[in-house]
Amino acid sequence: MSTDLSTYFEPRDDSQDLNALSLSKTALGMKASKILTISYSVRERIAAGADVTQFTVGDFNPKHFPVPDLLKEGAREALANDQTNYPPADGLLELRSAIRDHYERSFGLNYPVSSVVVGSGARPVLFAAYQCLINEGEKVLAPAPGWNNDNFSQLVGAQLVSIPSRPEDGFMPTASSLRPHLEGARLLVICSPMNPTGTLIRRQQLVEICDLIVEENARREEAGERLLYLIYDHVYWMLTFGDHEHITPPQVRPEMARYTLFSDAVSKCFSGTGLRVGWMVAPPHIVAKVKALMTHMGAWAPRPEQLATAGLLNDPSAIESFLETFLNKLQTRLNLLHDAFATWRDEGLPVDVIAPEGAMYLSVKFDLIGRPGFPNAESVRLMLLEEADCAVIPFDCFGDQVNLGWFRFSVGAVGVEDVEKCLPKLERALRAVHAKLQG
Repeated sequence: MSTDLSTYFEPRDDSQDLNALSLSKTALGMKASKILTISYSVRERIAAGADVTQFTVGDFNPKHFPVPDLLKEGAREALANDQTNYPPADGLLELRSAIRDHYERSFGLNYPVSSVVVGSGARPVLFAAYQCLINEGEKVLAPAPGWNNDNFSQLVGAQLVSIPSRPEDGFMPTASSLRPHLEGARLLVICSPMNPTGTLIRRQQLVEICDLIVEENARREEAGERLLYLIYDHVYWMLTFGDHEHITPPQVRPEMARYTLFSDAVSKCFSGTGLRVGWMVAPPHIVAKVKALMTHMGAWAPRPEQLATAGLLNDPSAIESFLETFLNKLQTRLNLLHDAFATWRDEGLPVDVIAPEGAMYLSVKFDLIGRPGFPNAESVRLMLLEEADCAVIPFDCFGDQVNLGWFRFSVGAVGVEDVEKCLPKLERALRAVHAKLQG
């Protein structure tokens, strides 16, 4: 015999929901991810039998994008050797040393091992950075569009200032756009290659921003004020195409090492989203506090995956071999989309597109908002879903209220055949909309 407990979870008084009133202000202020809300609704549509091309998720389908063999073999070997107990709160020394060496080989940046802390993916170390640096009410600067900065800011009680961006700047911030907002700011967040845009910050842009931070912190040190730090989220940094160059703040201004916190992981560059191994590389005094926070959060990457990641990072030839195939598959999908939209744009259809530069994303504009039947981005999204079986995410889900009509296409969950099947549907839908608007 079982006892039905569901009645105990219902409010007792219709006039006052004491369950909700008992929650913290932080919990009550949390908002669901708009990106995941759309993605989950699309998954339900697909599960119900709809033939939808899934461009919404920033994830990889292992059928198309398996992780490197060394990661799989290393994790299996660690499990076989009973490597299943707690790792250190800041990560296994083998992995932290491998990350340090990986950064020296890749960027020429010689960090001490004490600058490295490992977490269960990039997300926990990003949240830890907010938690360890920001007091309630302090200001965070981040460009719009951008990923999750609004949620992290809400969780720590920060004031998020969204910096408007422009397509001609790659949707990246510039020194001139940041300068008016520096007073009182404690944190600037830059992601390059960027989610959601698939664009990279240019060297001169980064030089000018670094000079701005160094200049501002020199003033603050003189005045005895709290410093301004930069989170440089470069979790996609190995995924760049053509002649596009990934660069880091300490490469262009070495003194930026004092103020820069790197966020990185195996999730994107090695297709290991579910392996949950990420890390921060930052000034040791910040890393020490993040480590202390990790002891309370328990947000540690599993020991077997840490050992496997160390083995992969210590094998540059294996990384190079994996990336050669991986990048080719990503670029093939992105180029298919880009070339189609560029052709339609040149033929006069109401679209625009930016050539793929990095990550797994393509930025596409549907120039429809404000025209009859299209009051907002959601109406465009639904048209694409219903008329072309094409599921995408608008930039306003990334906090962008300026660059209207821009959408993110993510290609990690689709095969080449999926893209090829979707393109004729997209063209038919766009031509029908265009004809209706012209008529």
